[in-house]
Amino acid sequence: MSSLVLELKQGESMILNGAVIRFKTRTRLELNSHARFLFGKQIMPAEEATSPLRQAYFALQQAYISDEEERPEALQRARDNIRRLMGEAPEAQREDWSALLRLTSEETVLDALKRARQMIRAAESAPQGN
Repeated sequence: MSSLVLELKQGESMILNGAVIRFKTRTRLELNSHARFLFGKQIMPAEEATSPLRQAYFALQQAYISDEEERPEALQRARDNIRRLMGEAPEAQREDWSALLRLTSEETVLDALKRARQMIRAAESAPQGN
């Protein structure tokens, strides 16, 4: 496996295999083996899960960073949450929710997080109509 080099700013946080790490100085980090991690703006604090899409992202985030024993249950909670939110979504958005749900396997949960981030950006940049 090739290594991955990340540069993190002072004050940024990273979740690495479930552990929260906060960087006191600007840091360059090299990962030489497989790890589950999120950093910077990828990390959503619970208090920012204020919309259905953000709630789905937060549930997926929790599943992604869970340890191997907790992950299946956390993924099931994320799927249940997405199904509930999909049922409450306007008809025009249900295909997006369905695509997100299809990505919620243990192997593709990172892809689900990326998809949820895209959906959040699109929803939050769309003009608000009546």
